[in-house]
Amino acid sequence: MMRGIRRSAVLLGAALVVAVLPGAARAASPTFAGTTAIGTHNAYDKAKYPYFAQALDSGASLLEIDVYTDPLTRRWRVSHSNPFGDDNNCAAAKTPEELYGKARNQDLGGCLDDIAAWHRLHPDHRPIVFKVEMKNGFNQTIGLGPAAFDTLVRQKLGSMVYTPSDLLGGTYASADAAARADAWPSRDALRGRVVFELIPGTVEQANPFDHYWTDQEYGDHLRGLYAAGRIAEAQAFPAVLGAAAGDPRTTRYDASIRPWFVFFDGDAATYLDNGYDTSFYSANHYILIATDAAGVAPAISSTHPTDAEVAARLSLLAGHHASLITSDWSAKPASVLGSVTARD
Repeated sequence: MMRGIRRSAVLLGAALVVAVLPGAARAASPTFAGTTAIGTHNAYDKAKYPYFAQALDSGASLLEIDVYTDPLTRRWRVSHSNPFGDDNNCAAAKTPEELYGKARNQDLGGCLDDIAAWHRLHPDHRPIVFKVEMKNGFNQTIGLGPAAFDTLVRQKLGSMVYTPSDLLGGTYASADAAARADAWPSRDALRGRVVFELIPGTVEQANPFDHYWTDQEYGDHLRGLYAAGRIAEAQAFPAVLGAAAGDPRTTRYDASIRPWFVFFDGDAATYLDNGYDTSFYSANHYILIATDAAGVAPAISSTHPTDAEVAARLSLLAGHHASLITSDWSAKPASVLGSVTARD
């Protein structure tokens, strides 16, 4: 019964996109880049959701997963702070019946299994972005590089994944060109699909010997696949991490990979407090993820705000051109986390 209640709430939240936009005609539905929705930080944490399937049930449009490349076992570990073991709510469900009862603390493949099993129960679900923080980065020397990540995601989820190739649509020569043309599908067209966003991790960033972070490595990977005519193999979008003024790609990346970055991910308060012109992102139909949404002045609870406070924060950050806002609001119902509004 609880899952049925959650399902109804998710559908209600998704319907808000029609209610807030001028006219209710399906043809007027905005593209994926034209809306603002809510995500949950560290959704793999058992303290937030006992099972990852409950995070999927939550209605949230973004769920975060932290991943370590384990050099000892050569596995993709899912954990907040343990690089050598799994500590998470993923159950490696092979069937929908196993989603809420199997042993947890599985690796990344197990989390993907849960997504696939849950999708069988909800084939028409809202589009969900999975934000993957590569805590200690890729490790190509042990076979855990970008291509191996693509292979794992493709084997587990298949055509459920909306990929860079899907965005190009056989028409555009880069993700940037496609985004600027607003080639994103509508949210309706993305029902039943998932999107993967990759960011460099905290351990990787703090490592003085690591100068090849996840974002650059996957950007190089996309450039190489496209040049080889194999862009369809790519399963994820790398993100530019950290709020900055102007176009942060110009000072961070070689010109040859800049066009493969159309996701941007930074602290919401930093964008607003510094007066950064975030209209740059919506004008070019880029996906802007505004993290720690609760910290924007006036600050609200990062765990238990009122429904009205969440709605006001969603509206505020939509007005500042965010595509997704995130916080630790896992305790809120699907009727709240499933909210979607028009992006300015």
